[in-house]
Amino acid sequence: MQQEAQENGLFLYIDKQQDWTSHDVVAKLRPMLKIKKIGHSGTLDPLATGLLIVAVGRGATKQISDLQAKSKVYIGTMKIGATTKTDDAEGEEENICDITHITKENIESAFSKMQGEIAQIPPMFSAKKVNGQKLYHLARKDIEIELEPSYVTLYKNSITSIELPYIHFEVHCSKGTYIRAIARDIGRELGVGGYLTGLRRTYIEEHSVENAVTLTELQKMIDDNESI
Repeated sequence: MQQEAQENGLFLYIDKQQDWTSHDVVAKLRPMLKIKKIGHSGTLDPLATGLLIVAVGRGATKQISDLQAKSKVYIGTMKIGATTKTDDAEGEEENICDITHITKENIESAFSKMQGEIAQIPPMFSAKKVNGQKLYHLARKDIEIELEPSYVTLYKNSITSIELPYIHFEVHCSKGTYIRAIARDIGRELGVGGYLTGLRRTYIEEHSVENAVTLTELQKMIDDNESI
């Protein structure tokens, strides 16, 4: 497998566990596979789990930009009635407010406005670069800057269930979409704030997380000399 990867390249479909960064996955794979040339198809926040396509070897890493451009599907959970500086559960709750007046119809209306092409302001706590600096570096220094919106496409953004203060949803979106920003903006539309509490990437175009393996499972396959 190692020789094949070095010469031709191969793709691994990894089910990333929570609390790891995408870089952590790559860093763990290098000694496991004894190959340095490894990249991935698109960052998942530490909070998120799910599909990460990993390119191994020169032949595969040349195609990373094509993989990163593919659309993605996520299932997520958001909480309304509070905000966080990070727009997810890694930050402390702020601006806690009453939500007893929020109805199912209010929520459906807010989601209906988050469809198709939208202008999205990225979270301040993100790896997006502005003037050569990653936003989270500025955010940690309490430096606020005015951010330009990015245009992204939500091909589908649907509610799967409501258990207030939590809303469960599924979104199919284009490259560069921040699901944390969707949760934040839906909370703003409702007038009570909101943030992302859970996220799982289930598809990268036709590739499903159902066909992915964890790093523990991959290590066992390598130990047992199984084909990958």
